[in-house]
Amino acid sequence: MGLWRWRRRGAKASRRYPVPLTMHQLWMVSLSAPVSRDRGASRTTLYPFARIDEEGARRWLAEQWEITSREQLIGRLDGLSRSGYRARAYRLTGVAPLAWDAALYVDIARRGFACGLIDESDAWTALKNIVPAVAGTYGSWSEYADHYLLGRKVWREGLRGTADSGFPAAQEVADAHLRALLDPANPASPWNMAPWDAISHPDRTR
Repeated sequence: MGLWRWRRRGAKASRRYPVPLTMHQLWMVSLSAPVSRDRGASRTTLYPFARIDEEGARRWLAEQWEITSREQLIGRLDGLSRSGYRARAYRLTGVAPLAWDAALYVDIARRGFACGLIDESDAWTALKNIVPAVAGTYGSWSEYADHYLLGRKVWREGLRGTADSGFPAAQEVADAHLRALLDPANPASPWNMAPWDAISHPDRTR
């Protein structure tokens, strides 16, 4: 039974993708760290899960984003990069939280790579495309986290009275996850492994 479960969960992603990310690559992947709360998530690889799970990535994209093709994936990424949810947030709060859209953008790109809708090269290109806007908007992971939480709050409020109102995790869960990511004493936080200003310096191996 134990062996069957291991096979069903898939092999470790690190075996398929053994080369460690560079500092810039980890920084880009870390933009989706606020979204990656699941126990099986990987926050230090382009592949979004600790174990290979192509079907899980495909199912999640279809159910949560209605993405079932490469064209739909690219279209959704384009929408998030251009305006996303921050347009609505700006109308309501006067602030356009790019971080919320950036986190979703990177998360979707990584899952698209995981299920084969885009290849590794295309995934890295997608992540690189959003770097200038994010790096030019924020000066720290703390600022990024603040805007992520603002965007999430506006998004959750927009679900009130809909069939999806019970879908998101409680705000307290998101707050606790962000505190852990920002904790300087947390060695597992990718934000500590790739400081905010790392993207402004020449890339290097870790």
